[in-house]
Amino acid sequence: QVQLVESGGGLVQAGGSLRLSCAASGRTFSKYAVGWFRQDPGKERKFVSAISWNGGLTYYADSVKGRFTISRDNAKNTVYLQMNSLKPEDTAVYYCAADCSSARYNYTGCYNYWGQGTQVTVSS
Repeated sequence: QVQLVESGGGLVQAGGSLRLSCAASGRTFSKYAVGWFRQDPGKERKFVSAISWNGGLTYYADSVKGRFTISRDNAKNTVYLQMNSLKPEDTAVYYCAADCSSARYNYTGCYNYWGQGTQVTVSS
């Protein structure tokens, strides 16, 4: 069993930066691919970024490519999402997810564990 806790969200002006953290419990976390998704109220949860178990592969949605960077520190059981040049349209609740059982890293149904989410609000 893995428990995920996101942190680092908040209110920032457009053009600013935030770093989200996804801290995990469980010794097997280092074996899992991890993804970040975001969700606006009333809308479906959308893929943002993902990272392979060893950090060797990373993936990004087109909307965040070049602005967001995903990384992980398996010694700390933590995955990070560095978000730069934030835009108002980045406003959402951000969720991390772990243990994707296929190559469909951008699909919510692939993941077995989810955090509770952290709110990111970007003002114009």
